Amino acid sequence: MNAITIHAAKTGLSQLLARVEAGEEILIARGKEPIAKLVPLHPPASKRRFGALGDVLQVGPEFFEPLPDDELSGWEG
Repeated sequence: MNAITIHAAKTGLSQLLARVEAGEEILIARGKEPIAKLVPLHPPASKRRFGALGDVLQVGPEFFEPLPDDELSGWEG
């Protein structure tokens, strides 16, 4: 987490806000003492990765076989 002085925050507020929008958290300090933290209002959404559970879940060929009549009737009511 980056810490900057109050003076630097006042002069570069637009750039700081752009960094915060990108997901960065920034500490604002008076001298060496942190007094505030700039954080994104809504954290950036993580990108979904196709096949992320491919090594965890496996679907065998029996999944695609028709259900037996007694089980199928239970699903259909």
